[in-house]
Amino acid sequence: MARDPWAAVRDAPLFVVPRVLDGLRAYRATFAGLPGNDAARLTAEIDGLQERLLTGIEGHPTKSWVLKQLRKTLDAVGDLEPAARGQVRVELERLMDILGIASADGALGEDFR
Repeated sequence: MARDPWAAVRDAPLFVVPRVLDGLRAYRATFAGLPGNDAARLTAEIDGLQERLLTGIEGHPTKSWVLKQLRKTLDAVGDLEPAARGQVRVELERLMDILGIASADGALGEDFR
């Protein structure tokens, strides 16, 4: 039986203060897109994630909600080559830093922080 990746998530409230929202907006301004053959698709996925976070984080200020949004993005790029998925993971970790999430507790994969 496969393990439930959400079972180990230690949910916690996130403190969504103006600095966090400003960080998400600043991320959008600095994110220039991802290189490679699938650049347009990868960039669209990250843009969509960032928009979901900006519009939803105040109504759902929890670690588990954010991790589920990140998981949606990882699932959407799961069919791409490992290098492309790696680029997306770097961006997801940048967003986790902005939101103050130190660990995904295994919910995004065992090799994810």
